Amino acid sequence: MSLLTRYLPSPEALQGHRWLRWLGPTLQHPRLWHMSRRGLAMGMAVGMFFGLLIPVAQIPASAAAAVVLRANLPAAVGSTLVSNPVTFGPLYYGAWHLGKTMLGEEVASGDAPPAVARDGESAAEPSASWWERTRVQLAGVGKPLLLGLLVMACGLGLLTYFLVSWGWWLRTRLRRHRRVKASLRGARTR
Repeated sequence: MSLLTRYLPSPEALQGHRWLRWLGPTLQHPRLWHMSRRGLAMGMAVGMFFGLLIPVAQIPASAAAAVVLRANLPAAVGSTLVSNPVTFGPLYYGAWHLGKTMLGEEVASGDAPPAVARDGESAAEPSASWWERTRVQLAGVGKPLLLGLLVMACGLGLLTYFLVSWGWWLRTRLRRHRRVKASLRGARTR
């Protein structure tokens, strides 16, 4: 696990973060920093959930949830980076597409979310203000996008929890198997 701990933020870095200072002494709980199977799996699942579900304030939300659930705090904060400037577009397009499919709306092969209209570009209601046209178009994107984000956040959060937990279990079994094998070889050479 030393490879993982090298890339995760330190307790001091998180405690000094301006958005996390309000948690104060709560950040001192040892289970928030301990690398255990449950803590790491829960932390990464919480981070994935909030990283996908909300576009802003992901770190404070995942940190607060990790504190409440006593999950690994650095893993929760680090895994929110699943949504970043590079992955934001594909994730939100996929969520919109998933939500539209779940709502039973037709999705054409080259279908894309409606673009926000600029002044004078809407033929449907030329007399409507730019703000009104934008609000109507965003409302058409909103429901499928929110549903898709919720489903993706829950699904990938659960999948992350089980994959990390299974990976930890497998790693432990392999290490135990190697130790037993080495001790049997040592016993035969005596």
